[in-house]
Amino acid sequence: MERQEALVQAAYDLLAERGFEGLRTRDIAARVGVNIATLHYYYPTKEKLIRGVVGYAMERFRTTLQPAGSPGEQVRAHFAGIRRLARTEPKLFVVMGELAMRGRRDRAIAAIVRDVDNTWQKVLSALLRQAAKEGAIANPAKADDLAALIVATLKGLFMLPTEGRDPKEVDRQLRALERLIA
Repeated sequence: MERQEALVQAAYDLLAERGFEGLRTRDIAARVGVNIATLHYYYPTKEKLIRGVVGYAMERFRTTLQPAGSPGEQVRAHFAGIRRLARTEPKLFVVMGELAMRGRRDRAIAAIVRDVDNTWQKVLSALLRQAAKEGAIANPAKADDLAALIVATLKGLFMLPTEGRDPKEVDRQLRALERLIA
């Protein structure tokens, strides 16, 4: 398991540094200090490796979803967590942006990204519905639309070039979105 995690971390780091087009399995293996056959033992296809990278990235985003507190507090914690990630883990946004852009040209990557988006949207919709029931957000009948808006906004932030993604500006935009929902 430790070697698999190291391979995923190396792929994640290289994807952030070089983009999808610069992601080479030989470089991933070399960074971990294994041969290419070992990498292929754990990840027989690049798609399986990318699924591992996406799983790692989504674990980072899951840290923004707190199971404790009222639904309204959970929504606020989610936004605060995303703002924290934008400041402390900019690579996460680069990686997700790379995958979203690559998904426009690669069916397998598109399917992975779509699955992630759908899952995230369902989780947010359920949370927003609960928050609406307690009166913490407006438009309770529009939870699905609000969740889609949040996911689309965040995906838009992923697509910005790193130098155009000022953490203060991301924070401002996310706070504006949060105010629209509340």
